[in-house]
Amino acid sequence: MPMVCLSDFEDYAKQYLPKTTWDFFAAGADECCTREDNILAYKRIRFRPRMLRDMSVIDTKTTLLGTEISFPVGIAPTGFHQLAWPDGEKSTARAAAAMNTCYITSTYSTCAVEEIAAAAPRGFRWFQLYIHRNRALTEQLVQRVEALGFQGLVLTADLPYTGKRRADIHNNFQLPPHMKVKNFEGNFEENICTEYGLPPNFIDPSINWNDIYWLKSLTRLPIIVKGILTKEDADLAVRHGVQGIIVSNHGGRQLDGGPATIDALVEVVDMVQDKMEVYLDGGIRTGSDVLKALALGAKCVFIGRPVLWGLTYKGEEGLREVLQILYDELRLSMALAEILPSHRERHTDITISPRPELERASLGIIWPT
Repeated sequence: MPMVCLSDFEDYAKQYLPKTTWDFFAAGADECCTREDNILAYKRIRFRPRMLRDMSVIDTKTTLLGTEISFPVGIAPTGFHQLAWPDGEKSTARAAAAMNTCYITSTYSTCAVEEIAAAAPRGFRWFQLYIHRNRALTEQLVQRVEALGFQGLVLTADLPYTGKRRADIHNNFQLPPHMKVKNFEGNFEENICTEYGLPPNFIDPSINWNDIYWLKSLTRLPIIVKGILTKEDADLAVRHGVQGIIVSNHGGRQLDGGPATIDALVEVVDMVQDKMEVYLDGGIRTGSDVLKALALGAKCVFIGRPVLWGLTYKGEEGLREVLQILYDELRLSMALAEILPSHRERHTDITISPRPELERASLGIIWPT
């Protein structure tokens, strides 16, 4: 049976992965309300398509902080890719490079950053960073990725502590003995590492906005903050001089009961205006989801769990198929909604309409009741 949509890859992964691995990838925090709402929120938004606008040429290209990518879908940071495919993050890097898009490499990779860079030396990569209690380890890691040619630093802001993921607790989830968090290999005694491969309380819960200045003192890389959901924090991001925001709730794996990311996007975009680029992750399952996020002001979206499903299916080839499906669906959605590239560039002007029956923007979005 051909793989037609991302749900096909999800079904395959659920069938063939070990239950503990599937549960780890799929898990949300607590009752998983936010995880589910990330997906359901897109289904509450409707287009108001235009007609007779000459869609013979469709351009999906965009730029992230000045670097061109083939279409506005990148790879979000997720950990432990070797659980899905033996080559792990090396396959992810090659697929991203083949599709000419951005891969945000996770701190919690099962391949070292040097291996990932060597697997796709011309690839466009950012690095996702947690600030650790041992600041020297963080400093060394930042220096490593900058020397390897990573082009951005993505600071995760929503994990002072790990959310309660019930499935992992029920399953007593642990990495297999042959897998390591390779970026920290040799830094800790193995007998003190937890189920996520690092010592307990490894991440520094005291992280605050002043740490942006500390990171800037370590690197020339642009800093993107991941985990912003409110206009107040968006304003603080602007004031602290970061270069980008990823509207994210960690795939619903941290605070259960927060907003779906597509619902949080508009107030962040309205606050930021044109002062920095705004991206989004969480809940993207179709090309029309991508177009809705673009219409509401995102410069680019990033996908997480679908990456792991694609790797499970056929490694690099499977992930390329996932990305190609989203590319094709986005082009088709643009054509059927008759969205011209010039119009797509103006979507950052979108605001929430006071009445749901009003047009959401020049594109035409009906806001849900």
